[in-house]
Amino acid sequence: MTTTAVTHIASLVTNDPSLGNGTPLGLIQDAAVVIEGDRIVWTGESSKAPATDNVLDAAGRAVIPGFVDSHSHLVFAGDRTQEFNARMSGQPYRAGGIRTTVAATRAATDEELSANVARYLAEALRQGTTTFETKSGYGLTVEDEARALRIAGRHTDEVTYLGAHIVSPDYADDPAGYVDLVTGPMLEACAPHARWIDVFCEQGAFDGDQARAILTAGLARGLHPRIHANQLSYGPGVQLAVELDAASADHCTHLTDADVDALGQGNTVATLLPGAEFSTRATWPDARRLLDAGATVALSTDCNPGSSFTSSMPFCVALAVRDMGMTPDEAIWSATAGGAAALRRTDIGRIVPGAHADLVLLDAPSHVHLAYRPGVPLVSAVWRSGERVA
Repeated sequence: MTTTAVTHIASLVTNDPSLGNGTPLGLIQDAAVVIEGDRIVWTGESSKAPATDNVLDAAGRAVIPGFVDSHSHLVFAGDRTQEFNARMSGQPYRAGGIRTTVAATRAATDEELSANVARYLAEALRQGTTTFETKSGYGLTVEDEARALRIAGRHTDEVTYLGAHIVSPDYADDPAGYVDLVTGPMLEACAPHARWIDVFCEQGAFDGDQARAILTAGLARGLHPRIHANQLSYGPGVQLAVELDAASADHCTHLTDADVDALGQGNTVATLLPGAEFSTRATWPDARRLLDAGATVALSTDCNPGSSFTSSMPFCVALAVRDMGMTPDEAIWSATAGGAAALRRTDIGRIVPGAHADLVLLDAPSHVHLAYRPGVPLVSAVWRSGERVA
């Protein structure tokens, strides 16, 4: 395999605190990275870089790990422009809007759905996202949920079964019957195509007892839990996530002190989704409160057609710094290593020997510019598993 060195990097974010300046970002100044095949094989000061087959001069620009987007809903059709317009005119966000997307998704062909996923992934890749998770949840029948997962699996290994997004319109008068479907025939059809199971634990969706039944059924079929928790109101989602050792509790907007303490003491990552608050004019999650309690925090886009129609991790980084109490260093860590933790992976989100060669070259001397210059297209080049893809 050929080797490639990226040299003269002004500031390299490794996310290894044993390197560079000893902070969680492990910053190395005037750095170099060596790639062999799909892996990182060396990092250090540029003057000490070993000889390689190819050399790319970063010319004093920054390099960060590829973003890890650990929460998205990309298998869908249509959009919800009218709903967004109404919300910006004063109407509150409600989970029931999901039904609009369910109808459009059921009517779409496999080819249309797969093309949509590819389109949004291409958007994300151009903005530095090299790993992403995505969910079903807009079919809500056995066949439509299974085909959503099959389509998602063409594009990523991080696939989540979300039959419990809302109660299907077909079961509007029988929510218990729908839970039986989600934990029975639908789970049997979907489990072979997913790594994770998720549930929207919220008023208007599924209560704590229903969420527990769904997640424990998934565990019995080998799917590990994630959970939409405490987005629109206080509720049992976070506590249930920690109890079941869920990889991630996502949203975490409305938290009691007990919720914060549980996240600070457990293994469950608190994944914050600032695009949702931006798009719904909702209360911002308090990242500072979580970080000060010792919780592991991830940032993600929540890309979906209803409440957060963005594929831009740089945008979410800027929002987290501006409106959620994070420093630029914390936001970058959460959008890379934090996302990897939410997927329980150590081979991504870091620039260290042995990790996947997922790199983002910024047209700026420091990662801080992602928050300092919001909305500016600063991603200059992207490598995914050693291949330059953007």
